[in-house]
Amino acid sequence: SSQSLSATGPTISLLALASRSPPSFALRTMGMKYLAAYMMAVIGGKDAPSAEDVKAILEAGGIEVDQAMLDLMMTKVEGKEVHELIAAGHGKFAACGGGGGGGGGG
Repeated sequence: SSQSLSATGPTISLLALASRSPPSFALRTMGMKYLAAYMMAVIGGKDAPSAEDVKAILEAGGIEVDQAMLDLMMTKVEGKEVHELIAAGHGKFAACGGGGGGGGGG
């Protein structure tokens, strides 16, 4: 039996579902901020930044910290060296394209 998409009864509306779970693009964008803060801590001399280190960097930049997102990111980077994280993510940026060619001078 198929269920209809209605706001009443046992089914849930798409709008209600969307308001509960952000789109994957939003999650990736938020996650990038957390990973960037982690890498900034590494550049700053921390071999294995803590969640508090990352949180301090984000808050210094005026970013409100989502603890669940921070915890998720910390779980994903646990036990990994920063060069491993960069190598793993490098291929994902290939889909972004490379930039345009230079204009002709003249």
